[in-house]
Amino acid sequence: MIRMLIADDHSVVRKGLRQILLEGFPTAHIEEVPDAEEMIKKIIHEQWNVVISDLSMPGRSGLEALSQIKQINAKLPVLILSIHPEEQYALRVLKAGAAGYLSKDMAPDELVNAVHRVMLGKKYITASIAEKLAAVLDRDNGRAPHENLSDREFSVMKMLAAGKSVSDIAESLFLSVTTVSTYRSRILVKMNMKSNADLTLYAVENKLI
Repeated sequence: MIRMLIADDHSVVRKGLRQILLEGFPTAHIEEVPDAEEMIKKIIHEQWNVVISDLSMPGRSGLEALSQIKQINAKLPVLILSIHPEEQYALRVLKAGAAGYLSKDMAPDELVNAVHRVMLGKKYITASIAEKLAAVLDRDNGRAPHENLSDREFSVMKMLAAGKSVSDIAESLFLSVTTVSTYRSRILVKMNMKSNADLTLYAVENKLI
């Protein structure tokens, strides 16, 4: 029996994904969890054929949990779903070890096709992502500044660029204000910038927000 695990903090989304998957895999055993911590626990204690995880969840994100999942079971295929456009996260997610990246506004049959593909040990990559991967391989002018950020730093940077305060970010990510302030300082140093306004301009120019 095929065993699938869905991780998303919105119950409506989980139910919708479950229905789509059951139409494509009528005999599959499907379980749902609301956050990354529960997802990790399930992966540690049970065997799964595929994991479908939201990118942005309260606490630890799906992207941050991905590295731990790969340590627990390097061969377990993980599909990352997100409301964010491919150009913002797709390459980062694939580099982190995901089997594929899908937008939440995808057609239902696209999810089923993606699951079929990754369970065969292959990557699910859209044509537009393939073009971006080729561009990265061809690029010879070094990494963009935001590519030097850790996954957590990248998330914080996007929030700062979108105009969120340090306290708002701390509450959203379940971190202390001091910790977020430290991330902000580190981000500005790594990106050679002086203010949140610089981050906002950069993010807009690079279509990160």
